[in-house]
Amino acid sequence: MMDWFSYVERFVAMFGSYAPIVRNLLKTGWVLLLIVVGWLILKRILRFLEKHLDKKEMIRINPRLFFIIQKLLFYALFLLTGTYIIRLFNIQLIEKVFWAFMVIFLANPAREVLVVVLNYFEKNIADKTDTKVDNIVFELLNKFAGAILYATAIVLAMDLLGMNVMPFIAGAGVAGLAIGFAARDTLSNFIAGVLLIIDRPFEVGDRIEVWNAPKGTATWGDVIDIGLRATKIRTTDNLLIVIPNNEIMKRDIVNYTLISADIRVRVDIGVAYDADIKQAKRLILKVADSADWILKEPPPKVVVKSFGESSVALQLRVWISDARKRMDTISYLTDKIKEDFDEAGVEIPYPKRDVYITYKNDKEKNLSQRL
Repeated sequence: MMDWFSYVERFVAMFGSYAPIVRNLLKTGWVLLLIVVGWLILKRILRFLEKHLDKKEMIRINPRLFFIIQKLLFYALFLLTGTYIIRLFNIQLIEKVFWAFMVIFLANPAREVLVVVLNYFEKNIADKTDTKVDNIVFELLNKFAGAILYATAIVLAMDLLGMNVMPFIAGAGVAGLAIGFAARDTLSNFIAGVLLIIDRPFEVGDRIEVWNAPKGTATWGDVIDIGLRATKIRTTDNLLIVIPNNEIMKRDIVNYTLISADIRVRVDIGVAYDADIKQAKRLILKVADSADWILKEPPPKVVVKSFGESSVALQLRVWISDARKRMDTISYLTDKIKEDFDEAGVEIPYPKRDVYITYKNDKEKNLSQRL
């Protein structure tokens, strides 16, 4: 080995004053040869791993994973080789330009790696949950992660070239502020959509109250989509209502199904003062027990709510197993209670007045009859 190096030195010495340049060229050639050999070895190793790890979940979810790794290794070897050669010939200006371009080039494989990681977590987290909100979060990350990486890479490249990046950052801030004022409603809805995703006051499939439904239509519906700008709700009248997210965040959100599908339904019933209250309660509870979707636990309950002008106000309180049957439950109970009250002779009063006419003498009586 030592003899071989001595032969090389003798060969280099033959070039006289050009000997340092020739020596550097020989070193460059050796480095390139080693890089090529190393690259071929790495490609074989990657093929071997891809063949034996194709059953792994990470590989099945992201079939381009080894291609991305190969690209990253190629860029890494290219970066090391270029840096070594540039420093070998001591060209500092080219080194800065080379590093700046490499930072921008590396942004692409870095974005692809980030997408692979996000896809893996999406399959193992978002797809295993009942809600679709997690999918929206990962969709947001997939859309904006690349833009953020490229913007960061460009700023770093400019800094490596010795450029003052502060004016560009300040200009971007001013431009962002101008765009924000021009599209403040859109941005407001976007921010509200992100907050809805984070806070989760409702999820896709939940039944919520709709405060701006058209007059005379159903005032509640099911959430079918939570977008970045607006939320879509389908009412029980099969109407699609699109509500800007900013409007939703300003209101009280009434969610009937977030905690549980079980809700309590209240039905107000009035009976006459001279009616048998105990009998009325028994009849009401009997009707409540006849509906199979009304829960037995907690049991139905009838309470005396108040005393009205012409009736005693009772209230039936029942729990049902499906919040979407709330109106059906109220209708069923009202109809059946009316039928059973009529059969049992329990009066459901209505406002009425008894008018009594008294006469002071027969003359006034005869006049009233003529009229």
